[in-house]
Amino acid sequence: MSAARPLTALRTLAVTAALPLLLTACGYGAESTDDGKQAEVAAGAEKLSADEVKIGYFPNLTHATALVGVQEGLFQKELGGTKIKASTFNAGPSEIEALNSGSIDIGWIGPSPSINGYTKSGGKNLRIISGSASGGVKLVVNPDKIKSVDDLKGKKIATPQLGNTQDVAFLNWIAEQGWKVDAQSGSGDVSVVRTDNKITPDAYKSGSVDGAWVPEPTASKLVSEGAKVLLDESDLWPGKKFVITNIIVSQTFLKEHPDVVEAVLRGSVRTNEWINANPQDAKTSANAALKALSGKELPAEVIDPAWKSITFLDDPLAATLDAQAEHAVKAGLLEEPQLKGIYDLAPLNEVLKAEGKDQVDDAGLGAE
Repeated sequence: MSAARPLTALRTLAVTAALPLLLTACGYGAESTDDGKQAEVAAGAEKLSADEVKIGYFPNLTHATALVGVQEGLFQKELGGTKIKASTFNAGPSEIEALNSGSIDIGWIGPSPSINGYTKSGGKNLRIISGSASGGVKLVVNPDKIKSVDDLKGKKIATPQLGNTQDVAFLNWIAEQGWKVDAQSGSGDVSVVRTDNKITPDAYKSGSVDGAWVPEPTASKLVSEGAKVLLDESDLWPGKKFVITNIIVSQTFLKEHPDVVEAVLRGSVRTNEWINANPQDAKTSANAALKALSGKELPAEVIDPAWKSITFLDDPLAATLDAQAEHAVKAGLLEEPQLKGIYDLAPLNEVLKAEGKDQVDDAGLGAE
């Protein structure tokens, strides 16, 4: 995967008919759930400028900043008397729709739906205000059929959904090998089989697919079923880091309640700090949150390797989001997008400065 290119000029905005397919971050379906989780507000705590802030995220390890921050009350602590109300989503489209309708104010979401939501609205609906996670994506294969990269030719490899973040990454990687695949149909030197992550383990066991380019914990679930890791996507990026989860905010909410946004960002920064300082406790907390949301926790053989492959950080890794957009363009799934203004990192950098941490860069894609 090529390194992110330098930005020297604004690019023209054009969105193809295929662009809606870029919405889903992980291909988990399209339903959302109001989980009703609301941390207790400390007695006498002073409200900020809003009575409530509505946040959204996926019940997924790559959204563990939100899972842990809500579970441990770290966001509520920063919000004082302003209540936090959490809703969970299974896919990017429903979360973007919720942001646009005002059902949520702030969300944790992947790069592809961030790009799509921003470009479809003409740059008017959202801003990316922070990073949250990097990594956690692997190419896992049946070791009886695939022992090296060359063995992938002629095989069937699953991705979560046409045009989703992992699908674009796999199509780009295939092209870099010199192989040909039709992006829409998935047919070619390698058969790209779009399969919901919930179904992929069964598809693998039945032999319907020979491997998968998927996020965690699906990758580790497949490994627990006998698959082997052929490639970790982190190894393809400079510094082994690429954005897998952003934090976005409604531009309206950002304008009307900057103090609430700052409090949520402070909660995110402090949650990530706690996760990185206490990885075992944080993993346990994330699993407890998943159990509360889904009714079951991840077994150790799945969560342990999955957790190790994800990096929790505040930097949105803006240059890698820009590169991912370019990969979608190269695959023919997206016309050259205008991403200038997609980031507003000023609130985050204020928080980071106050916390004595390094400030982060928007790769020239910041709001004026």
